[in-house]
Amino acid sequence: MSIDKIAIELSNYATVEENVPMSSLTSLRIGGNARYVVYPTTVVSLVEVMNLIKKYNLSFKVFGKGSNILCSDNDYDGVIIKLDRSFNECYFTEEGCIAQAGCSIIAVAYEAMRNGLSGLEFASGIPATVGGVTYMNAGAYKSNMAGVIEEVFVLHDGILEWIPNSKCQFSYRHSVFHLNPNWIIIATKFRLKPKPVHEIEEVIESRKARRIATQPLDKPSAGSTFKNPLEKPAWELIDGIGYRGKRIGGAMVSTKHVNFLINEDKATAEDFMKLVEEIQVKVKEKYNIDLIMEVERFNW
Repeated sequence: MSIDKIAIELSNYATVEENVPMSSLTSLRIGGNARYVVYPTTVVSLVEVMNLIKKYNLSFKVFGKGSNILCSDNDYDGVIIKLDRSFNECYFTEEGCIAQAGCSIIAVAYEAMRNGLSGLEFASGIPATVGGVTYMNAGAYKSNMAGVIEEVFVLHDGILEWIPNSKCQFSYRHSVFHLNPNWIIIATKFRLKPKPVHEIEEVIESRKARRIATQPLDKPSAGSTFKNPLEKPAWELIDGIGYRGKRIGGAMVSTKHVNFLINEDKATAEDFMKLVEEIQVKVKEKYNIDLIMEVERFNW
């Protein structure tokens, strides 16, 4: 069967785009072309898309906003699944909410505020989907998703199932979903606490001002490049080797926040990884500490 025929079959169940630059799907603006990008509209359409992926033995990857992904410069001969066009409903109760995986976590955090529910203030500036932050156990300001997630609605092996927090294996920037790449997060249930709206808003606004002051939000990046080791924050180690403003090709260490490696000028994935690896070597030599990437590499 021809590749064009596969696209036609996929389009029976979802919107399909072909040969899409992955640089247009990620916040780093780096990456080769994806053969198919698929936008399912319902759980049923997603299940049928997955059936076709299995039938034709296609590789696949779910992208949220692509804010924590470094795609290689190579083309990807597989399927990128995007849920952010249709899986974006959020349902609030007095005790929290259920948000579909395609929801912006920023939008959910602000809607929680308007409902007088506290717990997601730390996430109000993370440029990611609910599915993405759940997958990564994303965090900020010494809080993370594991602290507010009650359970996660997952599609795996053709089965839809709620998985409780206790079985999600959450740890620092990690979850059970890393170990099971064929599982797809459909929705997340958050347990939140009532609090006066103005108090929640004060926290959100103060952290927004802090982000604007300390992060290079005007340049393409994937957020924090490295996980923080136990010994010292990653930014201190990078500063300690004198790499503030260091540049390789189009990739550069931000002068505003050195744990942000930015796409300064048409950076390639190779530029980015050369800079990452040079930093890792220098930090290891000076501090005997292994810096581990927080950014996920894809299609390498």
